Amino acid sequence: MSQKSTHVVPNKKKGGWDIKQSGGKQSSGHFGTKKEAEKRAREISKNQKTELVIHKKDGKISRKDSHGNDPYPPEG
Repeated sequence: MSQKSTHVVPNKKKGGWDIKQSGGKQSSGHFGTKKEAEKRAREISKNQKTELVIHKKDGKISRKDSHGNDPYPPEG
């Protein structure tokens, strides 16, 4: 079973940033700035208990943040 994830990705056609779910074709939201998109994506990720994946302008992954079943939770 694959882990679901929420992605903040650049929109190359319209500019700005989109929120997309893993395996989804449609955007869950379009934002003018990356900061706005990250804020909303974090809310969605926490509600759905998914991994949040933030991409750079070139599409490469910048960072990840787990809000779900983390396979390697920190000790303590």
